[in-house]
Amino acid sequence: MNYQELCRLLADATDTTGKRLYDGREARAVARVFLEDLYGFTLTDLYNGRSIDVASGLVRRLTEGVPVQYVVGKALFADRYYKVREGVLIPRPETAELCQWIAEEAKENDEVLDIGTGSGCIAITLALNTGAKVTAWDIAEEALETARENSRNLKAAVNVERHDILQPTTDERQWDIIVSNPPYICESEKAAMEANVLEHEPHLALFVPDEDPLKFYRAIARFASKTLRKGGRLFFEMNSRLVRDMEQMLEAEGFTDVEIRKDLYGRERMIKAVLK
Repeated sequence: MNYQELCRLLADATDTTGKRLYDGREARAVARVFLEDLYGFTLTDLYNGRSIDVASGLVRRLTEGVPVQYVVGKALFADRYYKVREGVLIPRPETAELCQWIAEEAKENDEVLDIGTGSGCIAITLALNTGAKVTAWDIAEEALETARENSRNLKAAVNVERHDILQPTTDERQWDIIVSNPPYICESEKAAMEANVLEHEPHLALFVPDEDPLKFYRAIARFASKTLRKGGRLFFEMNSRLVRDMEQMLEAEGFTDVEIRKDLYGRERMIKAVLK
């Protein structure tokens, strides 16, 4: 099978209702990631028609809508590959922008806490790019195992721990920076989402109830108000529909100097607040 043949196969794939799983652009992107990351294809290989025997079971998973990152077992994030598995959220490029913002402000030996680390992509990026002392928390065993494995593979000194931010234990440690990309998609937004995300990525890491969309943000902000050092900074990735609510909540929890940045798609996606 060559790149063009795989593109055609994916472009023809449909779900159980007969809806196409990929448009032409998506089919090309998925085929490219699959052949480059799993079989080492170069651009020349892609466009000169290099043909190989590919594992039919893996191709079948693609035609069933399984995200390509789960099929190849890794995802590219901030120029590094991270192991991913089903049960762990696939890193997104918007989150890399959040890491870049934090790296602009973090100092070597700052103590940083990443809450809800998932694959460990935020924690590891900050540890390697800033020299900060980074701790990563999560509640899901799949995430903890994956974050530890990625830390080892990438030689990042990240301390990975199991904690539930909704039921925080007494922790006397103080932090210079706390960051989180918590669940923030409202249940009512499911209808507009791609089927491959809904069917394969962990709902625990994605969704919050419509009646309390700031559930995790509020819990983290309250925890941060007690554990950040004076002048410490709190960073979030957020739902662009909740920007004004986020500003009000952070100010109510005692934070100041709230700043918002847009992501590469022009959406208000990142927010920072300072504890005075």
